[in-house]
Amino acid sequence: MTGASGFIAKHILRELLAQGYQVRASIRSDKRKEELQGLFPDASLEFATLDLTKDEGWQDALQGCDVLMHTASPFPLTEPKDPQDLIRPAVDGTLRAMRAAKEAGIKRVILTSSCAAIYKQAGKPKMQPSDETNWTSPDDPSVGAYEASKTLAEKAAWDFVDENPDIALTTINPGAVFGPPMDARYGSSLELVEQLMTGKVPMAPPMDMVAVDVRDVARMHVAAIDLEATKGERFAAASGTHRLLELGRMLKAWDSALKTPGREAPVWLLRIVGLFSRDVQGVLANVGRTLAVSGEKAEKTFGFKFIPVKDALVASAKAVQTFKLKEKSK
Repeated sequence: MTGASGFIAKHILRELLAQGYQVRASIRSDKRKEELQGLFPDASLEFATLDLTKDEGWQDALQGCDVLMHTASPFPLTEPKDPQDLIRPAVDGTLRAMRAAKEAGIKRVILTSSCAAIYKQAGKPKMQPSDETNWTSPDDPSVGAYEASKTLAEKAAWDFVDENPDIALTTINPGAVFGPPMDARYGSSLELVEQLMTGKVPMAPPMDMVAVDVRDVARMHVAAIDLEATKGERFAAASGTHRLLELGRMLKAWDSALKTPGREAPVWLLRIVGLFSRDVQGVLANVGRTLAVSGEKAEKTFGFKFIPVKDALVASAKAVQTFKLKEKSK
């Protein structure tokens, strides 16, 4: 599997090992290797050092494997100055992984995509929820660099298997991923939760967010390996959609001491700030539209119910508090 030290990937790795799979995990550095060995001290893990932007090592890393689990992709919390800083590694890395899989004779690929590749289809009514039949339009002015990167990377994978039909591809498209991290390096996904908890977001952006628990995302990836009905399909990993203000209220109901936002930011204020902030411009692009994506197809095909968003959010918050307390005690 690629990107094995990521927030989602660590949960996938735990699920794979629990089910008896032998795993060759790609990492970017020896530090990440030590991190995974610390989490899974008794596992007989193999490691390969790979870079999404470089050709070296990919073919050797996939030799002897039966399944490619491609989870690696850049995920920033802020909008980059140059969208290509996200788009090129995502697309090129996906194609490198797919080509190496073909060279290695791999017939089964599970790709981590995103609801961001689904929920902004140009021409679709803005308040109409989306599903797996929808595709984000990467050239639409409302689409940010991350959304474009996930869309173009997933499209590149589907185009590749169209040309190589002996490979069976499944994509898992999570919304914002909450839930319990396995260590303190939880990255962008839970940084938003931390910001909502600590007053760093004094007023909530007036937008909604589709969300899912990381444990559900992991089990979907692993279950898809042998589930025939998932081959050639994309699945939204989506438990529910809520306003950011509502997410803050869920956290406040769990712990009244948290400094969660008490109101939404007015659009006129965002327009002023957006003149100077690329990130606020991205928020404005989501005003007046829903980012809701249905998870019905996944629940029906995989035969489970998603963990409620509130439970995933509180699990995130508990972990953030625990790790912050540990940092203070050092």
